[in-house]
Amino acid sequence: MDSRRGFLSRGVALAGGVALASVARGGAAQGLVAGASVASPGGASAAVVMPGAPAADRALGTVSGRDYEALKSADGLAIRLAVWRKQLVRTAAGTHGAPAVERPPLVLVHGSSTAGRASYDLQVPGKPHYSAMDWLARHGYDVWCFDHEGYGRSDKRRAINADVANGADDLLTVCDLVRRETGAAKVLLYGVSSGSLRAGLFAQRHPDRVARLALDALVWTGEGSPTLAERRKRLDQWRSNNRRPLDRALVESIFTRDHPGTAEADVVRAFADALLAQDNSVPTGTYLDMSAHLPVIDPSRILAPTLVMRGQWDGIAAFEDVLGFFTRLPNPDRHFAIMPGIAHSSMHEKNVETVYHILDTFMRQPAPIYRG
Repeated sequence: MDSRRGFLSRGVALAGGVALASVARGGAAQGLVAGASVASPGGASAAVVMPGAPAADRALGTVSGRDYEALKSADGLAIRLAVWRKQLVRTAAGTHGAPAVERPPLVLVHGSSTAGRASYDLQVPGKPHYSAMDWLARHGYDVWCFDHEGYGRSDKRRAINADVANGADDLLTVCDLVRRETGAAKVLLYGVSSGSLRAGLFAQRHPDRVARLALDALVWTGEGSPTLAERRKRLDQWRSNNRRPLDRALVESIFTRDHPGTAEADVVRAFADALLAQDNSVPTGTYLDMSAHLPVIDPSRILAPTLVMRGQWDGIAAFEDVLGFFTRLPNPDRHFAIMPGIAHSSMHEKNVETVYHILDTFMRQPAPIYRG
């Protein structure tokens, strides 16, 4: 058995090791409605073999997906958040149908112009490794993503701009759902771009809920960011509207504005197709926060072991800015990774395997025996 599977004995365990059992609901303002399980991808029942997956894992089962609906209480409303989960389900002899739960649950947080499932479970014909959720599930993670309020399949009823603070509220609702479904008191947490701000603020507010934290394409003060300098020219637009248009040109600009060539054209097209199938506009709140309200998180108050990930060509995550953030993290279990050949949207770019390797290595690091 893979030696990595000893991680739970040294880290955060799941109650009973069972992830698909429903837990008692009712009475709480933040509840859930569980959906049906479906096979992945796109309802197909065949196993998806990820490049780089351990040989033992390739024969152990299929990646299965399941929809959930989390409920956030706000302004007297029950705000629906669409949640998507993937796991490796065992099909080896004697374990047919049993979820393969070998790591703490991992929650993925999306950025300003995207949505959860399009970001992390992107299905590109002939290129299955662009589904981060499939890759992570095959490497032993119980992996979750969701659409923030105002995005994708989640509730859009409130006239709000869905800023970073609101996103941290969303994350609390989703983590409560994950805890009810798995029994895990803490989660592993990854966020990209404004998703890293949402994840960082959640970790700052709820240090008891985060086992390990990965912040990708982070911005702290915004100093030295050419992309944010351009956005500041449109502050009046961000302030006067709760939503901004989303179209193919904007999605494509994510991959061309910093350093053209980091992503494959068919992957960018598939990503745009997935996003535009759900939304033709997205909230302005995170753009406004990143253009006018930074810093919105305080590294000195983030207590979890933390990984800061920066793409070599990222035009938002300026090197000196994120390095300054990193040096102020109080936990000695902190890591800074530069990802070569990568711009801002790391999990949709050619060097995505580098991203997975860095993230997986950090998330499965054993807790220290000696702390001094």
